Amino acid sequence: MSSNKLRFSKARKFNKIMKEITLLKKNMHGNVQTMTSLEIAELTGKQHKDVMKAIRNMESSWEKVCGRKFALTSRTIIQPNGGTREVPCYVLTKTETLYIATKFNDEARAKLVLRWEFLERERMAEQQQMAALPSPKRILAAADEIIGEGLKMLNEAAEDTLTATQVAKTFNMTTLDFNAVLNNLGIQYYRDGHWNLSDDLQGRDYTAMRTHVSYSLKGKKKVKVYMTWTMAGLKYLNSKLGYPNL
Repeated sequence: MSSNKLRFSKARKFNKIMKEITLLKKNMHGNVQTMTSLEIAELTGKQHKDVMKAIRNMESSWEKVCGRKFALTSRTIIQPNGGTREVPCYVLTKTETLYIATKFNDEARAKLVLRWEFLERERMAEQQQMAALPSPKRILAAADEIIGEGLKMLNEAAEDTLTATQVAKTFNMTTLDFNAVLNNLGIQYYRDGHWNLSDDLQGRDYTAMRTHVSYSLKGKKKVKVYMTWTMAGLKYLNSKLGYPNL
């Protein structure tokens, strides 16, 4: 298999796993189905202001029985001129929606009942899809494996190279002092968050870039790119610094 086909295959496999992880997270967080007053108005053919009025009129009775008010929020509506405006609306559960629908006519109630029936069938199909997924640990392990394989391919040129810290120890220096000395000698310069080999030394197989990927406790991805030294590079440094480390 060619390198491009292999990368495409891994990318496709990775995207499939990421979709499974997204669906898994959605199921783990419950995903309580709701319907906004804007949706109710569109579904029943009523003015949104009339739906809002009906909900407000019935809210006090609901609060007395259930001990809570209806959830009030807003949605951003795109205007014909391309602008936007915030429109207040209620977000209701199925029970709350059907309670409000008791004040609607038979046709409007029928539309709401059929809409909720459709949403529940959709949710059931989603749950069946979830049941066919592998366990969370297996999904994450497979994702880690793909990321690891991708990094291995990316770092192939940097295999068997030495980090600045490892090279510095051969010269009995700290990493900070080592980088400062090479910078003063014009061997390297700092740019884009990492050290780079001087332009006049490029193409001599002295260094290779290595990529490291990690994740914070909050799941934020961190990518670090840094320069490593080959054996040819180490011999060059040895000749420049004059320390017999080989």
